[in-house]
Amino acid sequence: MENILIEEKREVYIEPAVDFNAQTGRCIIKGESFLEETSKFYSPLLQWLTDYLKQAEKIEFILQLKYFNTSTSKWILNMLGVLKRFEERGGKVKVVWYFFKDDADMRDDIKDYIYGSNLKIDMVPFE
Repeated sequence: MENILIEEKREVYIEPAVDFNAQTGRCIIKGESFLEETSKFYSPLLQWLTDYLKQAEKIEFILQLKYFNTSTSKWILNMLGVLKRFEERGGKVKVVWYFFKDDADMRDDIKDYIYGSNLKIDMVPFE
């Protein structure tokens, strides 16, 4: 299985950096996500995640998003749903979400994802 490595793009719209590593089981989405065609960007990531979890025993999913738009939020919840189903089948899932410690809105968003996905998400504030 091939890895996915995407550098952050900051043009009219902003794409986050992505590093999905099939060898380590570590998947990172980082930066900002403000996309026009959100499904075009996230659909391959969701498919990769689904395919990867068919043969994996564990995964570490790391989010470090400073900002994301509403259409991105749906895709994040979809990915968390895939992780939850994997966990329910006995897979080991670790989700970590880094956020600026003064960003109360992001803290609330993460709590909403914990509630909506029923996954444990480690919230890690940083300066």
